[in-house]
Amino acid sequence: MEAPPDALHVQGSSVAVRAVKDIAFGSIAGMTSKVFEHPFDLTKVRLQSQVLDSEARFSGPLDCLMQTWKKEGVRGLYRGLPAPIVGAMAENASLFLAYNELQNAIRWSSEKPLHQDLSLGELALAAAGAGAITSFFLTPIELVKCKMQVQMLLPPPVSVATAVNVAGTAAAVLPPADLALKNLPGPLAVLRNVVRDGGLRGMWLGQTGTLIRETGGGVAWFCSKEAVARLLLARRPTNPDGTRRGLAAWESALSGACAGVTYNFALFPADTVKSAVQTEAELRPRAPGEPYPSFLATFRAMYKAQGLRGLYAGCGITVARAVPSSALIFLIYDGLNTRFG
Repeated sequence: MEAPPDALHVQGSSVAVRAVKDIAFGSIAGMTSKVFEHPFDLTKVRLQSQVLDSEARFSGPLDCLMQTWKKEGVRGLYRGLPAPIVGAMAENASLFLAYNELQNAIRWSSEKPLHQDLSLGELALAAAGAGAITSFFLTPIELVKCKMQVQMLLPPPVSVATAVNVAGTAAAVLPPADLALKNLPGPLAVLRNVVRDGGLRGMWLGQTGTLIRETGGGVAWFCSKEAVARLLLARRPTNPDGTRRGLAAWESALSGACAGVTYNFALFPADTVKSAVQTEAELRPRAPGEPYPSFLATFRAMYKAQGLRGLYAGCGITVARAVPSSALIFLIYDGLNTRFG
């Protein structure tokens, strides 16, 4: 039996309203958390990018943070922030939108009511699909971000000005850190260089790593959040009508924090390899025309160089910042959903 035109209009409007809310709430949550976590993400990328170097630039996350602060200041800690801000909006908006709509598709295919809870297995299927979809939006943004975050690790350009050293010979004068930061290409210039060197296809350098991380990570993130949330809700008595009160703010934050830890630890090696692939041209340039290694070849090289320790370079600080960051995302998203959903 066909639905009447008015019903179809209402259903279409409902889908559109849900989509707008998911995009808006996800974007706000993503942007807020990204401002907080960016210095830690920069540290992670710099530690990941040195795994294949013969000599490490940093002894650990704290050393990386301190060196960045001393040499580059606050601007250095937030180097490349515009790209992750856009990335956080795209990632969280597309992730929540795809996740919720895929859940509705699963309900429709199994003829379940629109608001009926799904099993964790069904949620995992929706989360994997949402992560896979999101990865295609995320890779070009992360490529620009990673390239910008390692710019200050390159040998500084020699200025035209020279000075005479003690021996009386001319020596190049290197620009100070603030000037060097000002002279580095911004996100649009980096993106133009990527397209010039690799065409449109070059924007998806590292897509394999992002796809693995986001597909598996999406399952870990959403399912662990949902599992913890359900445990917290199960502690409460039911209302006379058989329902339970929704999550409190601290419960959203706690379940979100657990999700962040699970997501970052489970698929971290894929992210490490992705960062190495995306910064290969800057840190380990090859001869013109020589192809860069694939995801699998980079994985093998990193494992051979430092084993599991190298594949988990920067994992500690990433998991530590994921606790407040992911808690903040779900606190904001669930709060906005409760208030305006």
